Amino acid sequence: MSTMRLLHICLVLLFSTEISSQHCDLLSFQQKKLNKDSLELLEKMGGNFPFQCFSERTDFKSMQDVLKLQLSQKENAKLAIQNILQEIFTVFSKNLTQTAWDEISIITFQNKLHQQIERLEACLGFQKEKDGTKMGSDGLVLTKLKIKRYFQGIYNFLEEKQYSLCAWEIIRMEMTRGFLLVDQLTKSI
Repeated sequence: MSTMRLLHICLVLLFSTEISSQHCDLLSFQQKKLNKDSLELLEKMGGNFPFQCFSERTDFKSMQDVLKLQLSQKENAKLAIQNILQEIFTVFSKNLTQTAWDEISIITFQNKLHQQIERLEACLGFQKEKDGTKMGSDGLVLTKLKIKRYFQGIYNFLEEKQYSLCAWEIIRMEMTRGFLLVDQLTKSI
């Protein structure tokens, strides 16, 4: 009886590993699709950039310039994408009361982001188990810190502008650039 139980457990683990492996193989395709959907939702939820916000100034450097990501390994790119998406999710979970954005689009956008993050986490976890990959290397830690620092500037900007409509519109445009970087990183996985 215990031999059959052990055989059953081994088969379940074997098939779940195979499914996880296939899931990671499709990650690039899925990521491109979800990224495209997120960009469309980001545009749809706010519509055109309000005329009254054109005079607002920001000192944001491009996310790509700030991060200067030199990601040669697929896992590094996946981890950077996951961190960027997690930060974008956090930004759009903040005080959205002053926006005139379509609430259904916001919720759908948040759900798509959550989906992307979960898929990346699952794939990164599977890859770590499979390869014994060390996810705490100096390069990865530095990349995470740069991403945190960049988004801290976003949070500070929103707070300084008291989460105004124009501040949110500027952040929405900035996050569009963030998704373009995620799209570039996705091509490397």
